[in-house]
Amino acid sequence: MSSHREAPSISQDPVADSTDLYAFVSPDRPDTITVIANYVPLQLPAGGPNFYEFGDDVLYEINISNSGDAQADIVYQFSFTTVMADPSTFLYNTGQIQSLDSPTWNRRQFYSVVRIQNGRQELLGENIPCPPCNVGVRSIPHYGTLAQAAITSLPDGITVFAGQRAEGFYVDLGSIFDLGDLRAFSPDQIIPGPAAAGVNATAGLNVHTIALQIPISSVTANGTMPSSVTDPNATIGIWTTASRQKVRITGESEGQGLSAGPFQQVSRLGNPLINEVIIPMGQKDAWNASYPSQDEQFISSYQHPELAGLLPVLYPGVFPHLAGLTAARADLVAILLTGIPTGVVPGFQNYTGPIYADMLRLNVAVPPSTNPSIYGLLGGDAAGFPNGRRVFDDVTTIELRAVAGATYPLVAPSYSADPAAGLIYDLVDPSKTSVSGLSTIMERYATAFPYLSTPWDGFNNPATTPSPVLANP
Repeated sequence: MSSHREAPSISQDPVADSTDLYAFVSPDRPDTITVIANYVPLQLPAGGPNFYEFGDDVLYEINISNSGDAQADIVYQFSFTTVMADPSTFLYNTGQIQSLDSPTWNRRQFYSVVRIQNGRQELLGENIPCPPCNVGVRSIPHYGTLAQAAITSLPDGITVFAGQRAEGFYVDLGSIFDLGDLRAFSPDQIIPGPAAAGVNATAGLNVHTIALQIPISSVTANGTMPSSVTDPNATIGIWTTASRQKVRITGESEGQGLSAGPFQQVSRLGNPLINEVIIPMGQKDAWNASYPSQDEQFISSYQHPELAGLLPVLYPGVFPHLAGLTAARADLVAILLTGIPTGVVPGFQNYTGPIYADMLRLNVAVPPSTNPSIYGLLGGDAAGFPNGRRVFDDVTTIELRAVAGATYPLVAPSYSADPAAGLIYDLVDPSKTSVSGLSTIMERYATAFPYLSTPWDGFNNPATTPSPVLANP
């Protein structure tokens, strides 16, 4: 997860932990965008008898800004309710779950969707069922059928899904947090010993997903579907949040507690990995509680990221240009806080204006790629990160290369990026690892909404086997 357990407080509150945010023009419905917000990270599929679920006391929101002021012009709110059929059993299910209303399924969740736009609240749907967690093939012999039944149509051409999915984000957490010791960094012995394939630390794990598919004309400022990439109306900013009420009184048993007062934001996510590796530990909780429009207070962390200073220390002599770079990182500010203006990258822009705001920016006039690259814009694919984010984009490698100086020539053409910056890869490089190629990565995801695949089941759990796996086929 690109933002899992990234701050001291939220690491103790997984049901409110905004772990990943994706936004892209839907390849199967190119007149729509798909937004996916993930929560509840690092789910072991066999984690019963109390399997994972959304929080009934958490307000989940997907925020969209289309006016250039980094304020939420459109908000989709999700509220969940848990229903327990038989409190006398310890079992999640007392028999096979054959349908979303199966009487043998003991603990079910339902949710409502509210849209707030122009100060007006509209209930789009209520009592919408979530599918169960994937307990195992004996309990749920046809999980795909249940998940498909949970995909729901809402008014105005909107489609929604909320429930468990296979974790789509792949990352070698063990190497990154071991002083950046990327085992697959380079074939040129930058690290002692031979280069090796990365190990996906999230293989075989699940996550809880809220997914929306929305007509593009519903999210642009002028209510149209822009056809030109340079149209200012083509770019929107997106972020996700989780909030809790300020007062919580604990009861003796479930259902006897009380939450009261206004909601306080406890988690947010726009661009991946920001609060995890850009914001210093002493500011992480404050970052989670603040709004994108307030991000100027954190700008020094974007202009002078700690990791950029550590790379020349961790790899002496490998990044000589980066070691001598003391200027504020205008490239990272553009990519992460304002969007890339017209003229910087030929034929592309996702600029939302001069206000510094950490949002996932998406130019909806860029069509889905027919030749995608997991490296997104750095791989010559304008349909990928940082133009939104697709489920298969290798955002860790993209951001590591950017921090290492690969993108600084965009704003300072005289600067020569260290060759090593382009050699960095975190987990997957088809030419250097045991993974056979891009097609192998992409086939791990669904080709239609909600794009993240069937969750791993608790009986057949590849996380307990030694073989690295990207995601659930």
